Amino acid sequence: MIGADEFARIPALIRGRRGAVAARRYLAEADHRAQSPLETRARLRCVDGRVPPDVLQVDVRDDDGYLLGVGDLGWLAARVVAEADGAGVHGTPAAVFEDRRRQNLFVNAGWRVLRFTWADTLRPDYIPYVVREALGRPTASW
Repeated sequence: MIGADEFARIPALIRGRRGAVAARRYLAEADHRAQSPLETRARLRCVDGRVPPDVLQVDVRDDDGYLLGVGDLGWLAARVVAEADGAGVHGTPAAVFEDRRRQNLFVNAGWRVLRFTWADTLRPDYIPYVVREALGRPTASW
């Protein structure tokens, strides 16, 4: 993972090189908070679909302020969080059970949880559609 300071130096490093002008457009979309290529792909699908997340690595807390976990992408006003589930990290039985436990905590705290995989990013309209639907629906009130 590249740090914010290192990332900030990239424009100076590519200045004057072939393709630098085009690369600057892509750099504007980069975000050092993404923890995996899958998170980046999911976020960029949202950006392209005009439903960009408000925040990356969103702290999800209960009513007492206790940190329940950190979601990959977040839409704060709608209390929607999206998780980018890569097979390497989330593919073991233990990881699946931990993801379920965390999801239950998020839902009980009033958040809607969406889950996306690499295959979902291969369909350009799928992720924005699912996010748009979630943003348009109120969260359940208990």
